[in-house]
Order: sequence, then structure tokens, then C-alpha cells
Amino acid sequence: MWPLHLLINKFLKVDEERIEGSNGDHSSLVRTYQCQQFLDIGKNQDVILRRSHFVEVPHIGQLCSWDCGLACVLMVLRTIGIDHCDIHTLGELCSTTSIWTVDLAYLLEKFSVRFSFFTVTVGANPDYSVETFYKEQLPNDLVRVDKLFQKALESGIDIQCRSISSEELSVLILSGNYVAIALVDQYKLSRSWLEDVCVSGLYGGNSGYTGHYVVICGYDMDKDEFEIRDPASSRKCERISLECLEEARKSFGTDEDLLLCTMNSSGSPSSGAQLY
Repeated sequence: MWPLHLLINKFLKVDEERIEGSNGDHSSLVRTYQCQQFLDIGKNQDVILRRSHFVEVPHIGQLCSWDCGLACVLMVLRTIGIDHCDIHTLGELCSTTSIWTVDLAYLLEKFSVRFSFFTVTVGANPDYSVETFYKEQLPNDLVRVDKLFQKALESGIDIQCRSISSEELSVLILSGNYVAIALVDQYKLSRSWLEDVCVSGLYGGNSGYTGHYVVICGYDMDKDEFEIRDPASSRKCERISLECLEEARKSFGTDEDLLLCTMNSSGSPSSGAQLY
């Protein structure tokens, strides 16, 4: 297994080759190029995008304080027509209750969902040890998560070491081809509807960082609002301003993680009982 810093350098080199053009048959590079096309469209003032777009994503509530990410993956799977598994199955595949975004990436790969993984940190950030949310599990997760990133990069999972802004995300959502699973600071995201939380014990009056996953599935340009599915909320549909989502997504602790999932194509689930 390659050292992590070499894999990062390899990834950055591939990213440069992607910009210059490649003759190889690399599906992840093709997906990235398609994604960049939509971002370029958003920068072109002569191109007219639709003013709003919303994907019909079924709301699925989390069962525990730790499985919000699994609920979000399940929402994506149901949206693209994969309905033969449940949240318990996803939990068994992960084999941990300390869920990181890379765990969710492996789940999506397992079910042949096409996606790109955006993050500003490749691996587990040891600086998060100062956060109460990470303190208990981080010593064990450092090695495990780094190994998952190594294997992901080696196997060609599309990981892009950069942030994606909410403005870029709005263009991608308006293209009609994507929904996203985003890691957010739950407190910053949910201040406006704390009273409607259906999973007890998630807030407890604590205003410190709490990692949480939501599905972003729509955008209204006129209102400058995203539509989300929050697995911790009793509301089946939520609207949140671009500014509030940006703050919640870019809070210290999130690594600005985002899984951009393609809606128009998926393959058959991979075989095998274990995810990794």
C-alpha cells in the first residue's frame, strides 16, 4: 500500500492531466469533466439555466444518533431505483458506528452509484482531536480512515481535493443531473427548526460542532434556497438559504465533504458480503 502523501501527489498529477486532456478510458475523469462542464456553464452569463429544479427524493429518518449518513445513502439509492436494502443492511456493510464520508463513498461504490467525492482533507485530520464530537473515536479512526482513503485512491474512486462552493453546487443542481450528500455542522444548519427534531438527544442545548449528513436535492434561484432532506428532522422537506448552507458546510470539522451523485445512471450492486 502506497504512503498517503505519494497517493495525494499522484492524485494531483492526475488532476493536472485531466485539465490538459486524456486519451485513456478513465470513467472517473469523464465524470469530473462532465461536472466541470456544468460549472463552466454557470460562469457563462450568456447561457440561461432553469430558475429552479427539485429532485423527488424520499425522506428517510435516521434510527440512531450516528446513522444519518446511512439514511442519506439510502435516500440516494431509493431515488435511483435501488430499493432492495435498508438502513440495517448499510450498517452491516460499514461495520462501524463511527461513520466518515469515505465510508459513505464506499457504500455508493458498492451499489455502483456514479459520484464524485469533494473534500479539502484527504484522510483524517488529527487537529479535530480538540472537538468534543471527535474526541472519543478519533484515535481509533485516524489509521482506519487513512487506509480507506489510500484504497479509494488506488482503486480509482473519484476524490477531488478541493472545496465546492454553494454557488457551484446550485449550478450542478439546476443542471438536473445531480443530488449531493453533504457533511454539515448540525447546530448551524438546524437553528431555525430545533423544535422539530425527531431523534432525541441530538442537540441537548450544545452549540459545539456536531457532524451531520443531509441530502441536497433542489435549488430555487429566485429565493436563493436549497431544498434538503434531513434524516434528523420530522419534516419531509426543508428549505435553507444558500448563506446558511454555506456556513454549515464549511464549519471546522466538516472538511467541506460533499458526495456529488449522478442521477441519470447507475449499475448493478457489486457482489460480496463485505464492503471493505
